[in-house]
Formats: sequence, C-alpha cells, structure tokens
Amino acid sequence: MAMLDTFPGSADLRDPALVNPGLPPGTVTPVPNGPGPGLLTASTITGDKILNLQEQTLGTIEEIMLDMSSGRIAYVVMASGGFLGLGEKLFALPWSALTLDADRKCFVLDASKEKFDHAPGFDKDSWPSEADREWHVQVHRYYSRPPYWE
Repeated sequence: MAMLDTFPGSADLRDPALVNPGLPPGTVTPVPNGPGPGLLTASTITGDKILNLQEQTLGTIEEIMLDMSSGRIAYVVMASGGFLGLGEKLFALPWSALTLDADRKCFVLDASKEKFDHAPGFDKDSWPSEADREWHVQVHRYYSRPPYWE
C-alpha cells in the first residue's frame, strides 16, 4: 500500500469522516468527473488496488498518465496478472470510471474480471502512442465514459 503524502497542515484525505461526512463507514460515494475527494499526490494512489463491485481484485494502479497540454488525467494504468512482474498486462482505465473507497484505501471499477479478456491493453514494452486519438476514444468507449477532453 502506498504511503499517504499530505501537505503541511492538511488533513488525511482518506479519513472516511472527511470523504463521506455523515455516512456510514464503507459507503462509496461517486464524485462527478473523477474519484478524488480533494487533492492527493499521484504517489499516494500508485500501487492502490482496483476492485470490482463483486470485491474481486482486478489489479493495481501502476501509473497515472497526464495530458500536459490540458492539465488533465488522460488515464490510469492498471497492472494485472502475472507473477513478480512477469506476464503482467497493463490496461488504460478512464479516470472517471474509478471511484475512491476511502475506507478500504482502494478504487472501485464497475467491471467484471471477464471484461478484461477483451479490454484495450498493452505490455510494459509497447505503450500506446500519445498521438493516437482513436485509441483514447476506444478506451473511453469500452468503459462507457466520455473522453476526458470533452
């Protein structure tokens, strides 16, 4: 589990009382346009698990890809499968498809494990081209999300 990086004087943004005030612990509250409840550093969530609604582990957050021209998160890279990094497959997930579960310090994605049998993926030695706009559209469409630039 990644360590939480906070700024001096800031609160722990993963404290359920801050994320879901007045709601019972374990309540997952979707946040429009992305999962975050405020500000988190990228290193805070790198390595976090991604679970589905059936509480199956789908993978872990490997990287967060930033669109430098717009200042937006283009997608999250989830690593899945393999053993000790061998045979691991990477998947691009739209940021807006993830929901933070602050109680369990993980993210939730509404997708079955089987969905990844045909999901747009890549391996660590063959990353998608940043200029391939159609690939980005395909990824967002696969998870029923509008492209991040819209």
